[in-house]
Amino acid sequence: MTFSNILIKWYLQNKRDMPWRNTTNPYYIWLSEIILQQTRVEQGTAYYLKFVEIFPTVYDLASAKESEVLKLWQGLGYYSRARNLHFSANYIVNELKGQFPSTYNDILKLKGVGDYTASAIASICYDEPTAVVDGNVYRVLSRFFGIDTPINSTKGIKYFKELAQELIDVDNAATHNQAIMEFGARMCKPQNPDCEICPLNDKCIALQQKKIKSLPVKEKKIKIRKRFFNYLVLVSSDEKTILNLREGKGIWQGLYEFPLVESEKTIDKDELREDELFKKIVGNTAFELDLYNNQEKIHKLSHQHLYTRFWILKVAENELTTINWKQINSFPVPILIHNFVEELKRTIIFSIFDKK
Repeated sequence: MTFSNILIKWYLQNKRDMPWRNTTNPYYIWLSEIILQQTRVEQGTAYYLKFVEIFPTVYDLASAKESEVLKLWQGLGYYSRARNLHFSANYIVNELKGQFPSTYNDILKLKGVGDYTASAIASICYDEPTAVVDGNVYRVLSRFFGIDTPINSTKGIKYFKELAQELIDVDNAATHNQAIMEFGARMCKPQNPDCEICPLNDKCIALQQKKIKSLPVKEKKIKIRKRFFNYLVLVSSDEKTILNLREGKGIWQGLYEFPLVESEKTIDKDELREDELFKKIVGNTAFELDLYNNQEKIHKLSHQHLYTRFWILKVAENELTTINWKQINSFPVPILIHNFVEELKRTIIFSIFDKK
């Protein structure tokens, strides 16, 4: 029995029931694949169901405002995925007349779609025999064939893609691709794989050579950057605050946040009061400033860690505070801000949330 046949047989007996496995609609498959990038299935499923409910067609997604898409995406992280999703929906509607591209090469032209996603959609929806290579596939192939070439190197990416393409069942590409991904997720797991009951264990080189824990190999990770965020959480006498839209190409583009003072290290109240943004907001009016969290909240992103403090700044009514606190949940914000606001709702300070 071939490598592919073994995987497919296992898959048909053990596959999980997922909502996107009951359709070949390319719009739904595309949604699921974008959502599941950098996201666990358990978390991504709820978001997928919300998206197909609120945006049942690509036309619905294209006609939505970007802020609406970002709000629905809130909590998933890697927000560029949502922006690219919305951008590509408009491209499909306006440039392709609502027809989803039907080949690997054309799907690859969609913004935010790479080799893996294009291969998955092309094979699942159109039976094009293009092999998927994701983290699960890297793990299965590197262990089974005993390959120690780093999977995140240029050489490794090219080699594993070619190998996966050689192994694919060209007459059953959709099932083969889903089988090898599911196998990596549930059998050939990163930690404590089920080698004793694995249907490939008699030919697995990593198992024979006791290299399961050392494969696959990754090149050294990028150094983590530390950033120090100080949010000015304004509370005016008329129960309003300030939210600013993040622009540019940095993190959280298109999301809203409180006025931000970024520093090179942890700063105290006196240092914060000397910042130009703080002075601009306060002006010559009286204010009360208190640190909400003595211990910094550490928010970890892929290549940076944010050490965050929230400063409660009570001020008089002024023209800068334009957002009513009762409306704050309608804005798309980073999960760091969302969690903070939810925590504030449970404090005596913010009894304004309970006012009718």
